[in-house]
Order: sequence, then C-alpha cells, then structure tokens
Amino acid sequence: MIYSRLFLFIIVTCIYTSILAQDNKSILLPAPQINIGKPLMQVLNSRQSTRSFDTKPLPMQDVSNILWAAFGINRSEEGKRTAPSAKNWQDIDIYIFLPEGVYIYRAKENKLEKITGIDLRSLAGVQDFVKTAPLNLVYVSDQSKMGTASNSEKMMYSGADAGFIAQNVYLYCASQDFGVVVRAMVDKKALAEKLKLKPEQVIVLAQTIGYKK
Repeated sequence: MIYSRLFLFIIVTCIYTSILAQDNKSILLPAPQINIGKPLMQVLNSRQSTRSFDTKPLPMQDVSNILWAAFGINRSEEGKRTAPSAKNWQDIDIYIFLPEGVYIYRAKENKLEKITGIDLRSLAGVQDFVKTAPLNLVYVSDQSKMGTASNSEKMMYSGADAGFIAQNVYLYCASQDFGVVVRAMVDKKALAEKLKLKPEQVIVLAQTIGYKK
C-alpha cells in the first residue's frame, strides 16, 4: 500500500513538473480584441514615430492585440493573415523581446514560444531607448519559403512583407495612443548568432513599442 502511494506520488509529481516545464517555454496569449479602436481615418491622422518610451510593461492583452494586428490569422479556415505576403509565403516570423526573455509569435496557436530566458533587448537595436522599452519586435524572413526566387527578389519581397506588418503595428499603436517606431539599425550578425538563426533566416526590420514618455 505504501509503495503504491509512493509510486502514485512520483507519477503525479512527474506530470506536474512536465506541465510546469511546458508552461515555462510558452505563454498562451489572451484572445485578440478585434472590436476596439478608433476609425481608420483618425488612426492615419494620428500615426507617427516615437523615440522616447516609458519602461512600464504593456498588458499581455495589448501584446496579443499588437501581434494579431501585425500578422495574426484573420481567416482561420484558410490560415491567411492580417498582412499580405508575396505568393502567401508567410515568410516573416516575429520575435518578441521582453525583459524576461525572447519569444517567437505562433499565430495559429496564439501564443509566445520561448526562445531564451535572457533579456536581449540591448541587441534588438543600437539606439539607447531600445534597451529599456517594454516591447521590441524583430521581423525575420525565412527565405527558404521563397522557392526559386532570386536573391534580389527575396530581399525585395521580405522587405515589403515586413513593411506591411510594421505599418499594421503603427496603426494599432496610433489607435491606442502607444509610442512606436520602426528601425533598421540592428547589429544583425550579433543578434542572429544569439537567436541561433539559420543562414536562410534574415533579420529585416525591428520595431519598438511602449507607453509614450
């Protein structure tokens, strides 16, 4: 009887530990709020870049909303997204830089999958505000998805695709009065090494978001 209880305790402990380990690897995001925001023309009138950010963290609900606006799935039956991509390659992955680590956005599951528990915000851009802003996004193009396109075509397509996503983020931030700026000044070599990117994974753009200071 004692051995049976001990065995049961060990099994339950192992399952609980496994669940905790799994939870430590990802964050399930709240469902995006798709019925909020200002009218489009007002948002366009308010759109601007900000380079001074408060360090206050953003609510996870807003992180979810931002990522869905950026490149979430808006036609679930087709798996299509809120931003266009050439030939529907969907080559852009969004890496999320938070104080507690770096994650990748998994749109289908609406979750953040942990890449590392190290704060790498200082590598997400060369400007000082990047290091302390609560949220940085880095857009990485997986050019292996682009088939037989030439190198110049891949760079053109990935730049356009990342640009569409960045503009979606701008519009959401204008709607909610958040500060935001898109950036190209990133030490791509150093960041690619830290993220363990493959040669075909190319850092295209970065974007910083937060409360205005």
